Amino acid sequence: MASAEDVTPKRYLYFPGCSLRATGIAYAESVVALFKLLGVPLEELADWNCCGATSYMAIDEASAFVLAARNLAIAKKSGAAELLAPCSACYLVLRKTVDYTTKYPEVREQVQQAMARAGLPFPDGVRVRHPLEVLFNDIGEDRIRAAVKRRWNGGRIACYYGCQVVRPYDEVDTPHDPERMDELLAAAGIPTVEYSLKTKCCGGSLTGTITDVGKRLNYILLKEAMRKGAQAIVTICPLCQFNLDAYQVEISKESGIDFDMPILLLPQLIGWALGGTRKELGFRRMISGQKLLDQWLTEPTREEAYV
Repeated sequence: MASAEDVTPKRYLYFPGCSLRATGIAYAESVVALFKLLGVPLEELADWNCCGATSYMAIDEASAFVLAARNLAIAKKSGAAELLAPCSACYLVLRKTVDYTTKYPEVREQVQQAMARAGLPFPDGVRVRHPLEVLFNDIGEDRIRAAVKRRWNGGRIACYYGCQVVRPYDEVDTPHDPERMDELLAAAGIPTVEYSLKTKCCGGSLTGTITDVGKRLNYILLKEAMRKGAQAIVTICPLCQFNLDAYQVEISKESGIDFDMPILLLPQLIGWALGGTRKELGFRRMISGQKLLDQWLTEPTREEAYV
């Protein structure tokens, strides 16, 4: 865990991926805004391409590794030793590419040949990282606590990690009982609840393929958060955020339970505590829970604000 005195690397290169340019654009906005508020330079990877996500890995694994490796190779060519991937699926695919090109000679050879044809270096030595892990290990709770500018005027939050970012790799957080989001939010003065379903799958793309199953899985997550006394859910996965946010009206009609719960992203909440605006943090893009957000996200008076 980092302390306020630790030196943060001067440059972070980040890979937005397709989701952060579409349904997850609020994630891109809030990540960039939060790092700016913390005084940490963040630079987007030039000429990046889709990582293929986890679905491509199941269809054509060899091509999927090459597709993902191109992003790592561009990062290496730029001189970066690390690449941040906020999207859980992007993080998992890029991290798996590093793992497999290290462990399996046949995968390494395929990637080497493809990169050579593209005039790119073999992407060894590039470390894939997630913003949650960077916030926790490089920046640290003390630095976040010291940067807080607002008291939290909202309700308690259920931290939902999802399944991809903590499995099979445990570098972002522990697979079975992750706590880093809870701890960072505590440092920002935002209360959380004990949420037993924090790593249960939301169904991913099932909401678009087998909709009834996908909505059922999201209903379970929403109902448990409500049962635990949470008034909002925070996540670090753009697909989880979309599923839990966009289907609440349908889930409410089918279940008879009135869900109108904000589904937020971790950098939005921390960024708000650090003085960011609703616009720059992407709160206007949320679908559900806007009435609560209007109540919670108010500018503090001079007496209410932290010094």
